[in-house]
Amino acid sequence: MPPLDSLPQGGVGPEGAPTLAEQVALVPTEPGCYLWKDAHDEVIYVGKAKNLRSRMFQYVNLTDDRMKIPLMMQVVRSFDYIVVESEHEALVLERNLIAQYHPYFNVDFKDDKSYPYIALTMSDVFPAIKYTRERHRKGTRYFGPYTDAQAARETIDTLRKAVPVCSASCAEWKRARRYLESHPDEAAVANMVLAKRGRPCFDYHVGRGPGVCCGEIDTVSYAANVRQVEQFLSGRRSAIVGELEGHMRDAAAALEFERAGRIKRRLDVIEGLDDSQQVMFSSEVSLDLVGIYREETISCACVFVVREGRTVRSSEFILNKGADVDEQELTEGFIKRYYDETADVPAEVDVAVELADAGLLGEWLGEKRGHLCRIHRPRRGEKSHLLELASRNARHALMRYMVRTGYADERTNQALLQLESALALDRLPLRIECFDISTLHGSFTVASMVVFTNGRPDKAQYRRFKIRAELDEANDFMSMEEVLGRRYSPKNMADGRFASAAPDLLVVDGGKPQLSAALHQLSELGLDIPVCGLAKSDEEVFVPWDETPVVLPSGSPSLYLIKQVRDESHRFAIAFHRELRTKAQTVSILDEVGGVGPKRRKAIMSHFGSLKRLRMASVEDIAAVRGVNGRMAQEIFDVLRAWEGERAQTAQE
Repeated sequence: MPPLDSLPQGGVGPEGAPTLAEQVALVPTEPGCYLWKDAHDEVIYVGKAKNLRSRMFQYVNLTDDRMKIPLMMQVVRSFDYIVVESEHEALVLERNLIAQYHPYFNVDFKDDKSYPYIALTMSDVFPAIKYTRERHRKGTRYFGPYTDAQAARETIDTLRKAVPVCSASCAEWKRARRYLESHPDEAAVANMVLAKRGRPCFDYHVGRGPGVCCGEIDTVSYAANVRQVEQFLSGRRSAIVGELEGHMRDAAAALEFERAGRIKRRLDVIEGLDDSQQVMFSSEVSLDLVGIYREETISCACVFVVREGRTVRSSEFILNKGADVDEQELTEGFIKRYYDETADVPAEVDVAVELADAGLLGEWLGEKRGHLCRIHRPRRGEKSHLLELASRNARHALMRYMVRTGYADERTNQALLQLESALALDRLPLRIECFDISTLHGSFTVASMVVFTNGRPDKAQYRRFKIRAELDEANDFMSMEEVLGRRYSPKNMADGRFASAAPDLLVVDGGKPQLSAALHQLSELGLDIPVCGLAKSDEEVFVPWDETPVVLPSGSPSLYLIKQVRDESHRFAIAFHRELRTKAQTVSILDEVGGVGPKRRKAIMSHFGSLKRLRMASVEDIAAVRGVNGRMAQEIFDVLRAWEGERAQTAQE
């Protein structure tokens, strides 16, 4: 995508040309797809709509509240649209257009590489199995995609031990295939012909090949093996087991014990595979669960493929969008991308968010599957638990990707460079200190100081402060002045534990008033430290040298870093504030019990460690504390129960 500063702003075309709004007014109100284009006539976004004109006006008038829309519409200079018969056709066309143009603002796989599949060459007289990354070919059935190439290859090896089929890489199978393609009239008696012309391959000698190459199997028997392979790869293993058990009994009844033994070994392979997989559901459900974890501009989707109650595989996909698009759009985009490339569509796809187009997506998937398919959001039970597990796996996969590719380091370097430029700093902000105030109407007022070194949290340098000023109500400005005065006092600036060097950038949580308080205190101390304030509402960065706040680009590394610094300081302050409140509540509760003074109160809290554990304790547990008799333990227990009852009643009101 071209840089924003190289393009004119707004939705107005060249002088005398109609504006985008005027052009959109001429768009029909029928269903279809729209393609937004930039100044270089490149497609940067593809969308679908039930009513093209109405949907496109939401972009032009900025009534679409997604974060990326204002940025995208600064780049848009023209558009195309395609009218179709129905919204369902628009969905299919949208996916095809995204695959054709790979627009910058659409959700897509991060690396756009081809993922491995397991394929069956169904158009051949004797279909073979293969590991491939090829695009889908007519006459071949694909299973996947897999994100673990080794797992795909191991699946093929295991499968061929259970059900003998030819490998597409076998030289003798290729020779037989070429002959049958050039003599199609001999397909009906292929095994007889190959018995005369062919020669046994290595796999046949070791018992892993069915003997196509030397005419040891006819087309009917081989087709039965292929059907079992399809069932296996589709997750319907119980059908294979039942069929093989029937063949084994028939062979034993006919006293063909060698054949029965071969079938038994195949059953052992399948049962061994099932034993290594965790049973996730009490019922034999078949579904896909899609868990997603997002960072600022990148995310990962993890798909758990569950067939007959067992997770047969899981795959992780890195996506090119993250928190810069909403989770609903990200999930819908991934579902379109993933199921466009796989033929394995279950009866149900579970996701973590409600999707506006769930019905339409279910209709599209049902058409691919040949049966009904629904998009569902589980809220409790086994499915909800497994969906959370998929999201955790997505998080770990994304972390591994970021470490492996150096993505985090690259983003951090970009963020520091962008902050240096946007905030007019003299040097890179290698040490950033951020302060936040937390209070409850002036009570338990505390401040936090978090430190980021080289763009990463430096928790050994974190500090927290109790505000000493007596406040009748919340006063963030006075509190901020106090904490900065204490942090940057000559004494602490000379203390190595505080890192005596001044930070390269000081961030205060808040807008212009908090920034003014910080500047006033630094001036009193005679310090010249670059400082800015970050407002929560619009993520605007206030600076001393301009009345207009600096707006960092949405999704940029710099905005992500400074928000991360601010959020970490907020979290640290809230945690300290809650800790003080909890301690105060504990003291006030125990003070209501006669005979419990400071020593007994300290003994009780030392014994249990926290108010939570004390509240869960029985009378006997409390009586086990040294210095607490049975009567006192019962009174403490009763006071705690009464206090909990008051809290519950307050919560209901």
